[in-house]
Amino acid sequence: MSIEEEAPAAARASPSEDPHFIASIIGAAGDHDAPLLRRLLAGLDPADLADVIEHVPLETARTIARTIGRELPAEFLANLSWERREEILPHLPAEYVARALGELDTDDAAAVAGDIGAKQLDAVLAAADEDTRHAVEEALSFDEETAGRLMQREYVAAPEAAMIGDVIDRMRAEAAELPDVFFEIYVVDPMMRPVGAVAVSKLMRATRETRIADIMQPVKALVRPEMDQEEVAHTFQKYHLASAPVVDEAGRLTGTVTVDDIVDVISEEGEEDLLKLAGVSEAAHTDSVWRSMRARAPWLLVNLCTALVASSVIRAFEHSITELVALAVLMPIVASMGGNAGTQALAVAVRAIASRDLTESNAPRYILREVLTAMSNGFVFALLLAGVVAIWFHSSLLALAIGLAIMINFTCAGLVGILVPLTLRRYGADPAVSSSVFVTFTTDLIGFMAFLGLATLILLS
Repeated sequence: MSIEEEAPAAARASPSEDPHFIASIIGAAGDHDAPLLRRLLAGLDPADLADVIEHVPLETARTIARTIGRELPAEFLANLSWERREEILPHLPAEYVARALGELDTDDAAAVAGDIGAKQLDAVLAAADEDTRHAVEEALSFDEETAGRLMQREYVAAPEAAMIGDVIDRMRAEAAELPDVFFEIYVVDPMMRPVGAVAVSKLMRATRETRIADIMQPVKALVRPEMDQEEVAHTFQKYHLASAPVVDEAGRLTGTVTVDDIVDVISEEGEEDLLKLAGVSEAAHTDSVWRSMRARAPWLLVNLCTALVASSVIRAFEHSITELVALAVLMPIVASMGGNAGTQALAVAVRAIASRDLTESNAPRYILREVLTAMSNGFVFALLLAGVVAIWFHSSLLALAIGLAIMINFTCAGLVGILVPLTLRRYGADPAVSSSVFVTFTTDLIGFMAFLGLATLILLS
């Protein structure tokens, strides 16, 4: 008996957000009470079931997998995060995982199979049917985060000479072989190369006697299996696609990528870039303290080194700070404001690079815009801060020094904020990973040097 066949115990909009429900799951797992676990999880949508598995402690998730794992719907595996999937897959029976791979769409099956350990994968594939084994092995032959892993190998294609009525009749006769969801029918030549596409909505409006070639539209984009998933997502955004055909080296149709997978890619890539901007590579709620620490410590170490270099600049002006204590009060303001200006330019640059808006051809225009924007802001805030300092410390010369320092630091911040990510990208590095460390280091260094140097020159020389 499968737990999805039972009636739901209660109507819950978001089961994972109900603390009493989660407590009941944890208690039932702790008691190894399989009947109670079945009743609690019965009727949950696979996405909600996956969400519950994500929100319970790891040992509870493993107990659920060992106790009633073979009764869980296959779709819940596809909805799990890869971290939690890796953690519970070893506790699921190989025959269940093999059956689940066969029930899932080939793109979801590839995602699940990619998280199975090598030893368990051998056992799973040995228990799977030949078609499932072939599809999984083919998908895993492509690198992670490529179109080959996203590709759904089930698609609908028709020859150019086919009539609409014949296409519809053929699809009805072979309904079991159709993808669960598809948006387009690809029109192919005798060599199985796509020459056009017909949206399902357009197909249903045409008469049965119409040739499919007469209503097809040109294929806007062809995807190769080795294409990076971010490049595929950009193609979907550019051409507003619902699906795109995947072709081999000879241009033959081998599969399709659909928009539901692209939504996941855009979400994952956006989250990844956001975390990298902060120097954090992993932030799953299932992470241990040790795992989180290891992910974040390297860039904190780099930041410590750059901070020590910036501090050496302050030490070089130790005599000036001793002579004029106001410098110690004001210098953090110059560095902080410059750092914020640099971060603003950096955020704009990284986003533009990720969305392909910033290219080599328009880079000079972007650089000029950011520098002029930073200079303009620098001028405004230099006047504002100079006025405050003149009133606060009754010194027009100190106001002049900090005003000039703000102008210099803002201008350099705007320039560095866009040049650092561009330079990193040019040399093959990810601009989202380390840009913030170098931008902060540069604005601190220039801020301290400009302010302390100008103050020493103007006030103490």
